[in-house]
Amino acid sequence: MYLDTSTWLLMCLPAYLHLVILSVLLCVVTLWILEKCLMKVVNEMCPNITRIYNIGKSYSGQKLYAFEISDNPGEHELGEPEFRYTAGSHGNEVLGRELLLLLMQFMCQEYLSRNPRIRRLVHETRIHLLPSINPDGYNKAAEAGSELSGWSLGRWSQDGLDIHHNFPDLNAILWEAESRKWVPRRFPNHHIPIPEWYQSKNVAMETRALLGWMEKIPFVLGSNLQGGELVVTFPYDRTRPHRTMREATPTPDDHVFRWLAFSYASTHRLMTDAARRVCHTDDFAKEDGTINGASWHTAAGSMNDFSYLHTNCFELSMYVGCDKFPHESELPEEWENNRESLLVFMEQVHRGIKGVVRDMQGRGIANAIISVEGINHDIRTAAEGDYWRLLNPGEYRVTVRAEGFPTTSKMCKVGYDMGATRCDFTVTRSNLSRIKEIMKKYNKQPVTLRQLPRRPRHRPLGT
Repeated sequence: MYLDTSTWLLMCLPAYLHLVILSVLLCVVTLWILEKCLMKVVNEMCPNITRIYNIGKSYSGQKLYAFEISDNPGEHELGEPEFRYTAGSHGNEVLGRELLLLLMQFMCQEYLSRNPRIRRLVHETRIHLLPSINPDGYNKAAEAGSELSGWSLGRWSQDGLDIHHNFPDLNAILWEAESRKWVPRRFPNHHIPIPEWYQSKNVAMETRALLGWMEKIPFVLGSNLQGGELVVTFPYDRTRPHRTMREATPTPDDHVFRWLAFSYASTHRLMTDAARRVCHTDDFAKEDGTINGASWHTAAGSMNDFSYLHTNCFELSMYVGCDKFPHESELPEEWENNRESLLVFMEQVHRGIKGVVRDMQGRGIANAIISVEGINHDIRTAAEGDYWRLLNPGEYRVTVRAEGFPTTSKMCKVGYDMGATRCDFTVTRSNLSRIKEIMKKYNKQPVTLRQLPRRPRHRPLGT
């Protein structure tokens, strides 16, 4: 029997809401519609802080529904970070999907109960939950059931692609540029463009939907929930030596990623428990429940590496349970195992520095480059000039570079308390930028002075 979130919802919700849920569940025809109905129930419970929207379609035409939780749904608020949880890129790893459906219900109910922690998260963060990236694969696995689905049935998209590893391999492009010493003068260390050859590659429709979603929203932190293990993995997921299957391959932000991974693993009820049973052969509890992805097994084109190298978002993978498709009866315990971790990890989006880059007229500057001394990975400001830079506690020299403006630097200190340090920048246009603006105004023609009448030259007397 497949996991049934509706059963657990009925157990958790107050009695007066049971009839509401049961009436909505009458619309159920497929498992995909069930997911949409559950989202609709929570949206009707908390209409002022939730929104359902669609990011695209699967290969078979199922809509990929995302659920937003925010005090202003549908709007990016200046200075408010964007966070995402996704699940189900492998359709037969279903626990993550159920956890996200329960998380949206839990946050709505706790918000209505005036839980200060949840209300602070909702008011200060724009949260996006995408429970099922691969609904086609999920339906295939669910039809077989938890006892019969096997290790791979439903793992791939309908057209046979592994969505989680279907992204452009930007690692190889960056490392080639580094070997030629092009970084950072001739080639960026961040926001690496998607190569043209990727467009002609066999790209899943679900992957294309995710790419468009990532481009549209300035995510700061995210995680994809997977199954089959109890561990948190962080980039890079690909080893530098092409034929090496396992080798630690850290990013320039390795210390930040390690903290983010540990924040989830250490608050999970089992991940760091040395007495728990090992899922398979690797005992990740000895590593505090975390591991660099390439140290485990190399994989090119992962969602984690792409997110880090093409966008501002730091992405990790959470393997939330040993069983890929656990039985329905195990759901309450799995929810308790992961609930605190899901909340703690969301709160990490408020660690580091944040600010707005403006010109002298107070206008936000988009795509300004934010560099941190000693970390060879930059980020960029969003459309309104706001930015968020995840950092561990410490003091950092932060530099802003924007076209048409002189480089500006300042020291920014990150404390141990939760809450990003404010680090704003106001920059002045350079003289060269002003000249270019004037020339553009006159269609790039130089401004000529009015010709004055020539005065006759007088010879000195006596010559």
